Amino acid sequence: MNTQIRFWISLILAGTLLAGCAKASFTPTSQPTITPGVELKPELESYFRGFTGAFVLYNRNDKQYLRYNPDRCAERFLPASTYKIINSLIGLETGVIPDENYVIEWDGTAYDTPAWNQDHSLKTAIQNSVVWYYQELARRVGIEKEQYYIDLMGYGNQDISGPADLFWLAGGLRISADEQIELLQRLYQDELPFSERSMSIVKEILLLETTDAYQLSGKTGSGEVDGVSISWFIGYVEKNDNVYFFAMNIGSAGEKTTGVEAKQIALDILQGLGLLP
Repeated sequence: MNTQIRFWISLILAGTLLAGCAKASFTPTSQPTITPGVELKPELESYFRGFTGAFVLYNRNDKQYLRYNPDRCAERFLPASTYKIINSLIGLETGVIPDENYVIEWDGTAYDTPAWNQDHSLKTAIQNSVVWYYQELARRVGIEKEQYYIDLMGYGNQDISGPADLFWLAGGLRISADEQIELLQRLYQDELPFSERSMSIVKEILLLETTDAYQLSGKTGSGEVDGVSISWFIGYVEKNDNVYFFAMNIGSAGEKTTGVEAKQIALDILQGLGLLP
């Protein structure tokens, strides 16, 4: 290659390099981060009555998420009695309980919650959030099978360390509101690693209200670990051939909360969004 040709090649390469640098220099260094299908609703703070909390809703047909306090929506907390959904599925799937009408007898221990002081079936136990029923169910299932299904599902942090019959209330298990939404979707769509029969029974016992306009299903939960209070209400609204999955929680260090409070806040938000009357 002669000297003249090398000269022109050098000029072309230099021009290409300079053009690339010029183009790069005019490229914006920062752009707003926009996640498709997500709507943030900071104005929902007014519903929380001063509590620290989070709320996430998923519109199935539109594939649209709505979130209040998105960082907390992704933060994992004790599942408390929302784990009764999973405990019910595992009990049914393993055959420890045959159906929703299976009764475990009350042992006579007096509880502060009057509704607990009687025999209960699976259906009435989840409706009244009867801790002793689910403790006995967990003991009969056994910690090995509990861990097997937790791992199979990929539930939360999959850590069931702690009391074998109370790990969802006083152990290492944690789950986020975002993960609760995913769980509810998979349950509704029969996509969890359980039989359709087991999932159908659990969906039936989660039903709270049926009207001509909508159906509401859900489960509360409440607990405290190391001085940090957590209360939940999770579920879904079926309305106008659509499903709206929701999960909310309230509570932090120094706050005393209940599942009843969490449920009422969630219902108020759902009403405000036009999903409930």
